Formats: sequence, structure tokens, C-alpha cells
Amino acid sequence: MTVHQISVFVENKSGTLVKVLDLLKDAGIQLIASTISDTVEYGIFRIICSEPMRAKAALDAAGVSSSMADVFAIALENYPGTAADAISFLSRAGIGISYLYSFMLSGKGILIFRTDNPEKTVEVIRMHGIATLDDASLLSLV
Repeated sequence: MTVHQISVFVENKSGTLVKVLDLLKDAGIQLIASTISDTVEYGIFRIICSEPMRAKAALDAAGVSSSMADVFAIALENYPGTAADAISFLSRAGIGISYLYSFMLSGKGILIFRTDNPEKTVEVIRMHGIATLDDASLLSLV
């Protein structure tokens, strides 16, 4: 139901993002999805990858500031409105979404998100029969 996401804190200056990407490349880590949100001084580079534990270890060994968290991953049929329906189930249950990003993989819409109430989120996902992914099932779609 959840996947491991790595959040890397990168300075907003030339070369810092490529350093992280090169570390992952040299470690043979495949990026599946990523997003960057920024502030004036730094960005948060959120990564879903093929081997999150090994990726985190490579970043740590290089002295790159990062953290790992479990985030929800759901797989939706590829037609209009499925994401809106899934998010509306959460919203109607009073669950707030901290952040969300999405991508297409093997003909499925994949939503990665974090909520303010993980326990209730699990209940809502189960109640509505929403397909979830873990690290292994996500990697099997690549």
C-alpha cells in the first residue's frame, strides 16, 4: 500500500541536482518518478526509484542530506476522472493531502501522495477497493 520515497534536500544552485543524479546513476539506481518543490534557498527532490534502500545508502555515503518515508501509492485505470474520484473519497473522509504527484506506468495512472491521517487513509482505500502498490509491485510495472 505504500512505497519508499527518498527526499533529498538540494541547494538552489547550479550543479547540486546533477550531483544527486550522478550518484544514483553510478549506483545503478533507476528513477521511476521524481518531483522537485522549491523554496528560495533549497529544493526538495522527491524520488521513487528501483532500489530505495540502496539509493539512500549511496546518498548517505556521499554526505548528501536525505530522508526516507513511506508514501501511499495507488494505481488507477487510465480514463478521465479516476484520480478525481480517488481523491474525493479521501476528501469526503476529512483527510488532507500534504502533497501528491502522478505519472503513467504500464497503462496505469499512478498517484503518489502523503496525507495528514495515514490510518484513516488506509481505511478509505480499503473501503473503496482502490488498487495499491508497494515497492515490489511498482517495480514490476516498470
